[in-house]
Amino acid sequence: MKQQEKKENCKENERLFESSPFPFSKWKRWGPYVSERSWGTVREDYSPNGDAWNYFPHDHARSRAYRWGEDGIAGFCDRYQLLVLAHSFWNGKDPILKERMFGLTHDEGNHGEDVKEYYYYLDGTPTHSYAKFLYKYPQKEYPYVDLIEKNKERSLLESEYELIDTGIFENNEYFDIFIEYAKADTEDICIKIEIHNRADKDASLDVIPQIWFRNKWTWTKLTKKPILKSGNSLGYMQIVADDNDALLMPNLPFPYKLGTWYLYAQEGGELLFTDNETNNERIFSTPSVSKYTKDAFHRHIIQKENSVNPEKTGTKACIHYKDVLVSAKDKKVIYLRLTNTENTNPFQDIETVFTDRKKETDEFYETIYPPLADVEDKKILRQSLAGMLLSKQIYLFDVKKWLSGDDPDLPPPESRKKIRNQKWGHLNSMRVLSIPDKWEYPWFAAWDLAFHCIPLAMIDISMAKDQLWYLLFEQFQHPNGQIPAYEWEFSDLNPPIHAYAVLKVYQMEKETRGVEDLDFLERCFHKLLINFAWWVNRVDKGDNNIFEGGFLGLDNITVVERSSSIPGGATLEQSDATGWMGMYCLNLMRIALELARKDKAYEWLATKFFQHFAYIGTAMKHMGGREQQLWDEKDGFFYDILSYPNGKSEKFRVRSLVGLIPIFAAEVISEKELAEFPNFRSNFFWFLENRKEMSDDSITPLERNGEKNFLLTVVNKNQLTRLLSKIGDEDEFKSDFGLRSLSKFHEKHPFVFGDSKIGYEPGISYSRIKGGNSNWRGPIWFPTTFMMIEALKLIGNFYGDTLHIPTSKGNISLLEIAREFAEKMIRIFKTDPSGKRPVFGDNEKFQTDPNFKDYLLFYEYFNGDTGEGLGASHQTGWTGLVATLIKDWKK
Repeated sequence: MKQQEKKENCKENERLFESSPFPFSKWKRWGPYVSERSWGTVREDYSPNGDAWNYFPHDHARSRAYRWGEDGIAGFCDRYQLLVLAHSFWNGKDPILKERMFGLTHDEGNHGEDVKEYYYYLDGTPTHSYAKFLYKYPQKEYPYVDLIEKNKERSLLESEYELIDTGIFENNEYFDIFIEYAKADTEDICIKIEIHNRADKDASLDVIPQIWFRNKWTWTKLTKKPILKSGNSLGYMQIVADDNDALLMPNLPFPYKLGTWYLYAQEGGELLFTDNETNNERIFSTPSVSKYTKDAFHRHIIQKENSVNPEKTGTKACIHYKDVLVSAKDKKVIYLRLTNTENTNPFQDIETVFTDRKKETDEFYETIYPPLADVEDKKILRQSLAGMLLSKQIYLFDVKKWLSGDDPDLPPPESRKKIRNQKWGHLNSMRVLSIPDKWEYPWFAAWDLAFHCIPLAMIDISMAKDQLWYLLFEQFQHPNGQIPAYEWEFSDLNPPIHAYAVLKVYQMEKETRGVEDLDFLERCFHKLLINFAWWVNRVDKGDNNIFEGGFLGLDNITVVERSSSIPGGATLEQSDATGWMGMYCLNLMRIALELARKDKAYEWLATKFFQHFAYIGTAMKHMGGREQQLWDEKDGFFYDILSYPNGKSEKFRVRSLVGLIPIFAAEVISEKELAEFPNFRSNFFWFLENRKEMSDDSITPLERNGEKNFLLTVVNKNQLTRLLSKIGDEDEFKSDFGLRSLSKFHEKHPFVFGDSKIGYEPGISYSRIKGGNSNWRGPIWFPTTFMMIEALKLIGNFYGDTLHIPTSKGNISLLEIAREFAEKMIRIFKTDPSGKRPVFGDNEKFQTDPNFKDYLLFYEYFNGDTGEGLGASHQTGWTGLVATLIKDWKK
């Protein structure tokens, strides 16, 4: 059966593309939109000093109501998070209920914040008709104190002290808790909790599914609240959720309520009720608003307090299954069902629903797998995409209200308005967004999200396009044109890759579905024009087409803090910022040409961006005849320049991604294509003839097989060849697992500037810049290696066999090295001949235990020498690009 035929016969694709009324697809109304950490976030920080981690610590989370969003284990909620369902457990030994994932704060971890749990996103569909999670819960007391104290003792030069290092998983004394969701219909959600005892002896635990209404009444002093109450039951337990009398949500241009919903649970448990209200006595030493508070179940079950509402009503409820005994090496299953219709026999057909949805999920992914993918490729692709789908989060944040406070009688301290985000009062989000990591980074980040959309477009093109549009929409993009970077500082700078992602997603839909969504492309293009103008006016201070972008997402890659002002009024003129801007010009040129197919006026904009690209390329190489140049002919590399007000400057001779990013600025246009655009063609050839000092270095004509093409690059052929020689060198950038972010040359030749030094660090970071858990001084990162592969593929298709680069394997073509890098990145997750996966490093249990070794984690970055996963363990976002590599290179 052909791929297109399979797609047409696929039930999940029918759901994806069925017409849905505004404002959202019915099949997507419920999903895994619940964060795994809301404590310690900027949104919940109302402190006078901006210390978000300590203002709302983990210890407060069980007792303190959230303002902007909920968290939980394997949570599910409606599109605007009025009602939430999540899971909690107690092994009879822990000091607190396991209601949320635990991790270390920025100050507690020797490499910054870090989750200290083992959980996995195993499977799922784009409409969340099916979803599967796994949480590993120890049977011994969870070592909260030990993890904090041991990590605090360790230095930056030491590895992190992980949960598995505590010995808590010895003798397999833990539960594997699989949590599955299957929708019988859009408003009918079946839940399966399957608990496996991996130990050799019987063990019991309390299973405590919880359901609650998000507290939106305290902050606005609303008097009409939703309600949960015990319902009528016959052979099962029932909780009724009703928000019919509650006031409507503000900020929505349409009325939104849930009405009456029913949570059905199997018999054997006890229904408990309380209110989703802060325990003020515990947190603030003041009287609580309600007698029954958020932490009532914890106090009732563990501390044996009389803390739950005997009237069996409130805004938070649970089913307490006490002492669920699971025999050694055996399992127990508990079913729930959440629906908006009453059901006299809710569990009769529930296994059939799961069977059907699993089958449909298999059928869906069969339409995605490329023909040459082996069993492991398919597993990696599917689990990486599942991680991205289950990492969606409802991102609720009204910055103006956050800055000024909800209650005029209790305004936040004035100092808060000067700490961060004071210029972003217009930002108001009530959208489901693709999040880098729902524990480590439970907020959107601009360049992360752009990369997310590329693999997401493989399985849900509508979502990918929506995500890209959201950041360009008026409630996100600043009136001055800037795209918000990330929650900790929206005014920071991420690389300008939004245009690249918009174009890539457009092209993917055109290629796979035959759909040319010019409306999407045009909407985005107009907003990108405003953003481009902001970049040019904001970061090209010298008006010389050399850019001082700042942070640009690369954290500690250089010797100075790129987000901060440099003492003495000096300016850091950046190769990567300038390279990104050259790429931005080419992306906008290509979008303008695509739009010119229906409106010839866009040809003139294509000309503008083509010429601006040429100016940038020339500036990178000549810089107005200045003594110091970004390009260093002796080393054959691009370096940053530190320029002082007195005209002096010095070069940062650091061989890093900063000097390779100019390669990303590449585009190919054929003579045949130019004929479609007569105005652009005329301007193009005029420029070639009359601006040879620019065009000779930036535009390369080549005739092959009777067809003439033009390669547009910031780097000329000499520069490209010399840079590629370093990319193909194992002693420089080429690793067995991808592209190093810093050349291995610096292992023996560190760069020194003042009191700072940069040396090759393949794994852990030796500095605490930007949180302390990121390292760009050697490790491999998926987004940048992916961009290099894309550039090599484009340039390689242009040159064919006419350009080769030297490697240890001899001279190879650009397409061959692009394929080699793609295979190296995929290999990080595959078993090697010894049966081990590089991603797991020397963690023996992860490598060999049958209940660990096949559950993958998609880390933030990877050791440049070993491929071991590092940083945020669930950064499923841009590391999800592995799915795109499999799709592209296993055809």
